[in-house]
Amino acid sequence: MQEKLKQIRVDALAEIDRVADLQSLQSVRIKYLGKKGPITEVLRGMGSLSPEGRPLIGKLVNEIREEIEQVLRQKEEFLQEKEMEQRLKEETIDVTLPGKPSIQGNRHPLTRIIEEIENIFSGMGFEVAEGPEVESDYYNFEALNLPKDHPARDMQDTFYITDDILMRTHTSPVQVRTMLEKKGEVPVKIICPGKVYRRDDDDATHSHQFTQIEGLVVDENISMGDLKGVLLSFAKRMFGEHSKIRLRPSFFPFTEPSAEVDVSCMICHGEGCRVCKETGWIEILGAGMVHPKVLENAGYDPNKYTGFAFGMGVERIAMLKYGIDDIRQFYTNDLRLLNQFKRM
Repeated sequence: MQEKLKQIRVDALAEIDRVADLQSLQSVRIKYLGKKGPITEVLRGMGSLSPEGRPLIGKLVNEIREEIEQVLRQKEEFLQEKEMEQRLKEETIDVTLPGKPSIQGNRHPLTRIIEEIENIFSGMGFEVAEGPEVESDYYNFEALNLPKDHPARDMQDTFYITDDILMRTHTSPVQVRTMLEKKGEVPVKIICPGKVYRRDDDDATHSHQFTQIEGLVVDENISMGDLKGVLLSFAKRMFGEHSKIRLRPSFFPFTEPSAEVDVSCMICHGEGCRVCKETGWIEILGAGMVHPKVLENAGYDPNKYTGFAFGMGVERIAMLKYGIDDIRQFYTNDLRLLNQFKRM
């Protein structure tokens, strides 16, 4: 029995030494130390040995098994290191090769216009204010001099969620919220960019969702001349130094007096063309002096303070500036349009 065990040891060690890969090494492990291996077979036959021979054979079996296991571990570590070296050699990365260029996105044209407008007004001392898109009827209408029975509500066909909750139809509620937060402090000088929602038909010039930027200034001795000066500065920065503006009388419930504001056509410079319908002017926004009732609702004394407000559609400004003739193109993710803004 001792001679058999010694031969098993010699054969196992010799076979381990010849192994060249991890898979073959696992096969040798199973062959000699598995349930059907020769060492297990010896252990099963120990019952036939004499009581005096069992301890001697048992000790020899354990020594040989431990030696084989140790040699297997050493061989496994050696083969693993060898395999890693081979992989490192085969998978070497040439760091001097040029990298693959990454595809860069670009800002959406509406985002560009919003940022440009914000920069223009920030340069004139305006702050950017924001508010909720899901708004209460009070802030969207009543605080802006539009009580529930006011006929001017028909000018803005509204998405109602409940009788008192709606999707805001303009960003004017942000003006009221800001004045209430300031609690009568002046000056108030803000612009309010954001999405608004109206039940308009989707066509080349209308969308049920669009973007507005409104502005508000409240202080002592604010006049219509201040409003015109701010809007003229804006037009020159946005459309070019040659730009002119004109104010035409209009009506908005939250301003009095109110005006539609036109800018000289940036295509023909006021000479008349197809874009401006031969008038030389293009309407860009609405404006006016803040109605005394709105000031009062927001906690300001209309006998002491005055203010002006204005509002413009971002999509309209973008269409004029970039020569886009269909508002729907801003929302279709057409790469043929968007890729034109990569280098801007």
